[in-house]
Amino acid sequence: MSELTLTVMRLGFLAVLWLFVIVAVQVIRSDLYGAKVTQRPTAVGRRGTPAPTPTGRQQPPQQQGRRGQQGPDSGRQRRSAPTQLVVVQGSLAGTTVALHGQTITLGRAHDSTIVLDDDYASSRHARIYPDQSGQWIVEDLNSTNGTYLDRMRLTSPTPLQPGVAIRIGRTVIELRK
Repeated sequence: MSELTLTVMRLGFLAVLWLFVIVAVQVIRSDLYGAKVTQRPTAVGRRGTPAPTPTGRQQPPQQQGRRGQQGPDSGRQRRSAPTQLVVVQGSLAGTTVALHGQTITLGRAHDSTIVLDDDYASSRHARIYPDQSGQWIVEDLNSTNGTYLDRMRLTSPTPLQPGVAIRIGRTVIELRK
């Protein structure tokens, strides 16, 4: 081989070796320090002020109907309708999410509404959503370890009643008024 070919091969090998070292250092650094986690704001608002959504934006104020009218756009919820989702057990105990008619996703994925730091939770574990009548429904999203509603494993979307425990691994969540 010529001297030029040998020198190019040495420089190529050196570049690949440095690339390997840099990638190895980045992997070790991310394992030691982890990914940067931002705290999600809890969606607890005062009466009359919109609560922030899990994305940090505020809900637009709903239009108030005329005095005495209670249509679907009056901004008032039924008294028996649940208003919040509360984590009662697990690493996020005390976390509260206000219910504004949006779908709430539960899992380890960073884009979930409630991010579960639980070894028994899947990335996209379950979701809670309102149906057309305003009833809240819980659905397991084909998770590995299952979602339990009051000690019964969910096999299909099931209506939720306030106070009934939803268990995902070590995390327990309840719908409250």
